[in-house]
Amino acid sequence: MSYLDNILFAILLIAGFGFFATSVKKIIRNINLGGDVDRKDNPKARWANMALIALGQSKMVKRPVAGALHIVVYVGFIIINIELLEIIIDGLIGTHRVFAPFLGVVYDVLIASFEILAFLVIFAVTVFWIRRNLIRLKRFIHSDLKGFPKSDANYILYFETVLMILFLLMNASDYHLQNVPGGVFHKAGSFPISQFIAPIFNGMSNELVVILFEVFWWLHIAGILVFMNYLYFSKHLHILLAFPNTYFADLNPKGKFDNLESVTKEVKLMMDPNADPFAAAPVDENAAPSKFGASDVQDLNWVQLLNAYTCTECGRCTSACPANQTGKKLSPRKIMMDTRDRLQEVGKNIDANKGVFVPDNKTLLNDYITPEELWACTSCNACVEECPVNISPLSIIIDMRRYLVMEQSAAPMSLNAMMTNIENNGAPWQYNQQDRLNWKNEN
Repeated sequence: MSYLDNILFAILLIAGFGFFATSVKKIIRNINLGGDVDRKDNPKARWANMALIALGQSKMVKRPVAGALHIVVYVGFIIINIELLEIIIDGLIGTHRVFAPFLGVVYDVLIASFEILAFLVIFAVTVFWIRRNLIRLKRFIHSDLKGFPKSDANYILYFETVLMILFLLMNASDYHLQNVPGGVFHKAGSFPISQFIAPIFNGMSNELVVILFEVFWWLHIAGILVFMNYLYFSKHLHILLAFPNTYFADLNPKGKFDNLESVTKEVKLMMDPNADPFAAAPVDENAAPSKFGASDVQDLNWVQLLNAYTCTECGRCTSACPANQTGKKLSPRKIMMDTRDRLQEVGKNIDANKGVFVPDNKTLLNDYITPEELWACTSCNACVEECPVNISPLSIIIDMRRYLVMEQSAAPMSLNAMMTNIENNGAPWQYNQQDRLNWKNEN
């Protein structure tokens, strides 16, 4: 490669990683719009959680076929991109397979394993495409997965297939040039898959094959950089965020709800006969009044916003949701997608107004998620149990319900009646406490 090639490659690299860094900063900024929540406890359990679920894919394999194929794509795509380090060095200093002389036989084993994995990735991605577009599994054609989210999944499959094909074509042309009389390239690597592709270059001039090799090489690295930056707009962001998401996941038993601290203090004050109700902590008159529950993304905590960005849109949560299965409007996947869409909208508002959010007369509640969806939830935790990366749609649903009840007194009539009965009768039923045991006298 000439120095001009090296310079152009450096510019491409800086632009690719620079744009990606800008996107990452926006994601972190948006996540930090959420309220604080302490998830620094029990680091040993958190590391184990991340290793088992994010790295070990333990929840994916509950559905064996999809789980096994996902592991192939996950492991293959990550490991193959180890070669990206060699490509970057070759591109910057103009070498060819710079690691080969240092690694020797190990290098041959690595390249061979990369090729086998690339072939398996193409196979797995093809199966995923068939499941999504020909078999049309119900969770992939659900009404909440339309427009870009539906196309996005196919774009990712096409991206991964093209990148793997370019990788194999690059190796095939390299293999051909290593074995022509005189050896245009030095011998390096083992090519168990691309050696069967190499015959397509037979009969071509060495100069043409060198040009094709360089085309495949440039397209492969450029494709990786484009795909890396596409993650910001895509559900595939979970390949990065699954690790922090599983680390910061709620370690409490499923079904254990958190209490609002302000309400807890009030109740403790009421229950303590020795407490002085007038000895409250000083109030900052300039502070914004606290809100019960959540009506917009800024009212959620940062882990819930991280959940929204991590959502894989796989639909396992919705397919397991009993409310959804019985025809209710609720879809846990839509809850997470709507939260992310609203968070992105808020982020763009901040960018457009020089770092300050200007009220846009929109909220997550009503404009994205309706009360009907929220009240359809049975709070059974099926969606939390099914999620392969420990996302909790239920926590968002509960916080938005709290807002409806405690801020707007907008609970369903049946729930209001139940709470009134509890307040008046000490039980959910509309019977006086003195009449509670009357049933025993009935024949």
